Amino acid sequence: MTKTRMEAFSDGVIAILITIMVLDLKVPEGSSVVALRAVAPTFCAYLLSFVVLGIYWNNHHHMLHAADRVSGSALWANLHLLFWLSLIPFMTRWMGEHYLESLPTSCYGVVLICAACAYIILQAMLIRAQGAQSRLRRAVGSDVKGKLSIVLYAAAIALASVRPWIAQAIYALVALIWFVPDRRIERQMHEATAR
Repeated sequence: MTKTRMEAFSDGVIAILITIMVLDLKVPEGSSVVALRAVAPTFCAYLLSFVVLGIYWNNHHHMLHAADRVSGSALWANLHLLFWLSLIPFMTRWMGEHYLESLPTSCYGVVLICAACAYIILQAMLIRAQGAQSRLRRAVGSDVKGKLSIVLYAAAIALASVRPWIAQAIYALVALIWFVPDRRIERQMHEATAR
């Protein structure tokens, strides 16, 4: 089975999720800085979620670029990932409107950690379809950033009940860690074409 259909579907879903999030943004009630400040938490939550979705889109693209084929289990794993990503607009709005409260902040983290786990599962299914000696397997390596992300999300979820802003800062930290593009797959692809 080719990967083109899976990639196109995933691209479309992520684009729709970003569109839904921007449509949820409310215009300030007034034209003053005070009115703008009132919507700042919602906008910050949107910005974080936009970056998170962009990171998933970027890494998903690179991962599929290194894959030659997909299996049925990879298709289901991809849907699993898209399910968790589809909850981001809802959680973004909830956390943005209740940014000082722990439950929305921890639930946002639960969605992020579930999406991270789903991505790792998808990665494993794609590696299985390519074979243990594939360039995707070599590129992924020990996946330190992926494992670190899960640990940080777990810490943030635990800390959300103490100080929601600390959890939100950790979510932003994970996004910053991934914001620098992951060059592992690009290096493997470059080495493969150089041979």
